[in-house]
Amino acid sequence: MSRHNRTAVLDEVLSRARKLIGQWESEDCGVLGVKDFCRYAAALNDVDYIRRARAQEAAGEQVVAPALFLAGTLSWEDGPVEGELRPDGLALRESPCTQGLPVRQVHGGESVRLGRPPVAGARVTAARAVTSADHRRGKSGEFVLLGVTTRFTAEDGEELMAVDETIVVLDGGAAA
Repeated sequence: MSRHNRTAVLDEVLSRARKLIGQWESEDCGVLGVKDFCRYAAALNDVDYIRRARAQEAAGEQVVAPALFLAGTLSWEDGPVEGELRPDGLALRESPCTQGLPVRQVHGGESVRLGRPPVAGARVTAARAVTSADHRRGKSGEFVLLGVTTRFTAEDGEELMAVDETIVVLDGGAAA
């Protein structure tokens, strides 16, 4: 792929992203359950959390989610089957502005702001938006930095958590 084409691909990512900046999409994450919390804790090998949560549940006490449960849950859907994943392993939903384009993506970091702790039985909504899009040039070539924010809120509207992510979009035809 020529240098001109690589720029055209990244220019298309920028064009799409800039049209989406500030447009929030909401997703009903459903009602949080102790089982979900424990599955997350099991993935982290946090046996103490599982024992404590199950004991609290059995005693009829409120069970608070692990601190990063919301940020650590990549999708609230059943998830795409493997054949529907992008070549980089991401679901289309996790790959804003790049559908159908020959790009690679790298996670560029994230910051998490914790609000009120989510508890079992709470219904949660996730609202997600592209917040920035910048074209950059580095030692290894051109890339686009996408800023994406996800805000998790409870039914009363109070924020439970906000996650600010940076996604690095590279031309898929460029050398790694």
